Amino acid sequence: MTTSTGTDWAAWQESWDRQQEWYMPDREERFRIMLDMVEALVGTAPRVLDLACGTGSITARLLSRFPDATSTGVDLDPALLAIAHGTFDGDDRVRLVTADLKDPDWPARLPYDSYDAVLTATALHWLHAEPLAALYGRIAGLVRDGGVFMNADHMIDETTPRINAAERAQRHARMEQAKRDGALDWADWWQLAAKDPVLAEPTARRYEIYGEHADGDMPSVQWHARVLREKGFAEARPVWCSPSDTLLLALK
Repeated sequence: MTTSTGTDWAAWQESWDRQQEWYMPDREERFRIMLDMVEALVGTAPRVLDLACGTGSITARLLSRFPDATSTGVDLDPALLAIAHGTFDGDDRVRLVTADLKDPDWPARLPYDSYDAVLTATALHWLHAEPLAALYGRIAGLVRDGGVFMNADHMIDETTPRINAAERAQRHARMEQAKRDGALDWADWWQLAAKDPVLAEPTARRYEIYGEHADGDMPSVQWHARVLREKGFAEARPVWCSPSDTLLLALK
């Protein structure tokens, strides 16, 4: 969709997808399983909270598969939210909210008190363990009984250091080859955004907020499952994994 600004938002979404796939070649697979589990547990017309939504990658796939779904996207990044606003402009199934997930009061900004599903991918590793545990408590308060929370992210098992090192070495070798073949990495993509007449100003603001990249903690699957149960979920376990990442599902 191209708006009055002349910006091709679909092209920016495509560009973001390709950049993310440089890091995660199996990105679409995790989204597919995530939506399979949404359908299995809460049906095909869910009210969804897309947490740390970025450009709205989860929301776009949700609405494509489940046209009767609705989504509230929450993020703090002004540049990625600009792409989300451009993409979903005029779609009354989507609400976008600017909020800082480290702010204890962020749920008050949401249009609804409860959700069938809260979904997030490749975002919460920006948080350290203590604020992440606090966030899990707030998420538990937003998911209805019988509803689900899913987080697809880097989750590292420190008890397998040799396996981890071998996997990381292979993954990085493949990423370097893809970069030599022309793939954009994180820094390259943001340089393009900074030069775009519409995204330049929000990109400058996002760097004031985040800096280059805020690396938090990447605790194990067991840590995530334990904390989610402690915060009010009845069940929690992985429903998909790759050698480096896990999709963890918690059921209220």
